[in-house]
Amino acid sequence: MQIIPVASGKGGVGKSLLSANLAVALGQAGKKVLLADLDLGASNLHLVIGQNASKKGLGTFLTGQSSFKELISPTDYENVWFIAGDSEIPGLTSIKASQKNDLIHNFSKMEEDFDYLILDLGAGTHLTILDMFLLSPQGIIVTAPTVTAILNGYLFLKNVVFRMMYNTFKKTSPAYKYLENLKKDTDSLQKLYIPKLLELLDQQDPASTALFRRRLKEFHPRLVLNMIDDPKDADRAQRIRRSCRQYLDLDLEHLGVVYRDTLQDRALASRLPVIVYKPQSVIAQAIYRVAEKIIQSETLVFDEDYDITEASDNSFEMAQEEAADDFAQKMAYIEELAGTGALTPGELAETLKQQQYEIDTLKKENTLLKKKLLEAAGQGFKV
Repeated sequence: MQIIPVASGKGGVGKSLLSANLAVALGQAGKKVLLADLDLGASNLHLVIGQNASKKGLGTFLTGQSSFKELISPTDYENVWFIAGDSEIPGLTSIKASQKNDLIHNFSKMEEDFDYLILDLGAGTHLTILDMFLLSPQGIIVTAPTVTAILNGYLFLKNVVFRMMYNTFKKTSPAYKYLENLKKDTDSLQKLYIPKLLELLDQQDPASTALFRRRLKEFHPRLVLNMIDDPKDADRAQRIRRSCRQYLDLDLEHLGVVYRDTLQDRALASRLPVIVYKPQSVIAQAIYRVAEKIIQSETLVFDEDYDITEASDNSFEMAQEEAADDFAQKMAYIEELAGTGALTPGELAETLKQQQYEIDTLKKENTLLKKKLLEAAGQGFKV
């Protein structure tokens, strides 16, 4: 079974549209597909695929109200089964490590029943989303040609690489301790490119660094550039590919582009996937091409010793850091792009304006997280 996590650095780039239509296209090709909505708290994949809202979704499973098998329901499309999310519970990022691991174990049990497992992940870079993306070396990152979408797509992959690094290094290893010391100077860490960081880690812990290098070579994420309006927009895909190669030491496979089309809005209103609503449309044909490339691709897996369920979460500590670090990461990447000339002055101004808005939001999130930390600490002292 090939696991295909579908993610995006930000919402609104057509991630769910691709997930649903890709599942139907693979089903039409005779492949058995399980499509799961993991965007809990904002789940709407059932609307894209034309399913009625289910009384049993991942929310009821996570709260112990249903078994995992009860979640799997047939769809109106041949060879496609569906697991609904649950918009009535908090987002996927808030689930406990034990719940995440339970989900992963249950997904792994589907190997004998399906050819493909498509996971429509929530937007963002929280730990659970990163771990779900790392269930496969062949996840898909969906982005759009706007500067902020490209930026967030790159940042998502950068966070995935760092998450893989932390998952690889044991807490007692010199490499892990070196990373922890670097984290004290967030600004320097964010500006340190992965190839250079690996050189430094190699001096501290050659064995751990060699293991991570091997896993990084096993990692082959794939890119879909959605919502393009002009053939020149397709060049934006090369920007993120160059950045990933230069700054992350990561080869990003390009699965293709999808043109913007108001037809998808009419299909959604009709509660039909685009490739069913109008299979000869430009957008449908683009999705069929993506599906064909996936069918022709070899199913890859990480080495058998790489176990996401053993990953350390440090949940409260890392949650606090995430809100504080997000803006610094964004600004570091802007510096990278500006330095290579990839950003025009107009695009730089647009991006800075967007970041000014986002930093205010991040400050509010950080304040909320600190409040939760204090509440949790208070509860701990009472025990």
